[in-house]
Amino acid sequence: MESIDWANMSFGYVKTDYNVRCYYRNGKWGEVEVSSSEYVPMHMAATCLHYGQEAFEGLKAYRGKDGKIRVFRFDENCKRMNNTANGILMPQIPLELFKEVVFKAVKLNERFVPPYGYGATLYIRPLLCGVGPTVGVKPSPEYLFMVFVTPVGPYFKGGFATGDYMIVRDFDRAAPLGTGTYKVGGNYAASLKANKMAHDAGYMSEFYLDAKEKKYIDECGAANFFGIKNNTYVTPKSSSILPSITNKSLQQLAESMGIKVEQRPIAEDELETFEEAGACGTAAVISPIRSIYDSVLNKTYTISKDGKPGPISTKLYERYTAIQFGEAEDIFGWMTVVE
Repeated sequence: MESIDWANMSFGYVKTDYNVRCYYRNGKWGEVEVSSSEYVPMHMAATCLHYGQEAFEGLKAYRGKDGKIRVFRFDENCKRMNNTANGILMPQIPLELFKEVVFKAVKLNERFVPPYGYGATLYIRPLLCGVGPTVGVKPSPEYLFMVFVTPVGPYFKGGFATGDYMIVRDFDRAAPLGTGTYKVGGNYAASLKANKMAHDAGYMSEFYLDAKEKKYIDECGAANFFGIKNNTYVTPKSSSILPSITNKSLQQLAESMGIKVEQRPIAEDELETFEEAGACGTAAVISPIRSIYDSVLNKTYTISKDGKPGPISTKLYERYTAIQFGEAEDIFGWMTVVE
């Protein structure tokens, strides 16, 4: 543990002591198992390998100012994973089982929860996948639910700072009636090429428009979008967007601060009317947007004129993270202490 530089951690995988697993066989969940292996024995005909029958989640544990470890909104992650499971015909995970596996993984790896004050966190990765042998497109006869954890630093090297995005029109993140509302690996595989193109062009990430009309804003890479104007928090309403728990929480927080919230279609040309904008998700919370470039229109929407995060985005970020690290009262009941 002495070798971990908490102040300069990147966002990536670090080996920890244990992961926790549970198998679904013969129509029921089995006993919770603890493993120190980083590998999963799997049949070569597993449905997750051939037909993409897998789902994952991402949440975090925080060591607070008082030394206590808190997990953020695990119940919402369970709900979203079950929505995904329902969408691709995998078994539901009871909330009690989800909580047991998540909290056991955190507790067993407690020494990897970063100390308070570094901005680092313990990232928690629940995974549900079909592991039974199947040749032919149909659900697996067997499933594995597992959780591993890893300490992480900020998702973006610059931390809470503005970045530039590039609209990609040659790629769709997800179709309106596809798997965009589910957290499945295929959605992320589909974004890899567009993401590389954006990075190679010097942008923080790609920016997607809707697949049907190429007119409305969908997502910022793997994150939800929000814009601020006239004391209103505006975020897209779309049938192909992953329902972000961070976005949902930011909306609650905004309303508690007297900021109006609107969830509706946002046309691309509305970008030039926003006073602030950001990408939001578990990894970075809020990544303020400086500009968004559309190569087809050869137009840049400059949102942050001075290149700095806006006042409302900053206030939302500071209050949000203060709750997560136990610095502010959790008036929403978001945090659960690991006993």
